[in-house]
Amino acid sequence: MLNRRTMLAALLMTAASATRALANGGMSRIPAYAFSFPALSGDDIRLAAFTGKPLLVVNTASLCGYTPQYAGLQEIWSEFRERGLTVIGVPSNDFGGQEPGGISEISETAHHQYGVTFPIAAKAVVVGAKAHPFYKWAAEARPKEVPKWNFHKYLIGRDGYIADVFASTVEPADTRIKTAIAKTLADS
Repeated sequence: MLNRRTMLAALLMTAASATRALANGGMSRIPAYAFSFPALSGDDIRLAAFTGKPLLVVNTASLCGYTPQYAGLQEIWSEFRERGLTVIGVPSNDFGGQEPGGISEISETAHHQYGVTFPIAAKAVVVGAKAHPFYKWAAEARPKEVPKWNFHKYLIGRDGYIADVFASTVEPADTRIKTAIAKTLADS
């Protein structure tokens, strides 16, 4: 049985080692599956439920010029869902105040105007000090590829880490996205 002093020393050594690894350019070994989002419907979207499956996490907005990408995201979801991909929309008001509404307005846009059936999170902050923990994790892993506008896309591989990142301007039906998704689905 370990005594308190030995246990504390072991914890401090582990923390120091992790801090050195991060300082030397290492990345956190926490996978995306460790996070969850409050769902627009009131439940939680627990990423752990998708462990071993790829995820496409997209910050969305109802009043953006890119809002029609909801339709393309729904097409991606329909095309790859049976093979294991999950698309998750994360409404955010961070860019241009283009998601000012609440649950009913977000639902109206996503579900009724664009026919979205993939999971939609409750509105969240995706950049800065108050960002949702998933987005802080993603910013740490890919500091040069943080969202700069609405409809920024993170593709999470089967291993739970960022496999690819796509800027807002890259449409969901773009060959680059479909190829990256197909690759993550093929990885075992």
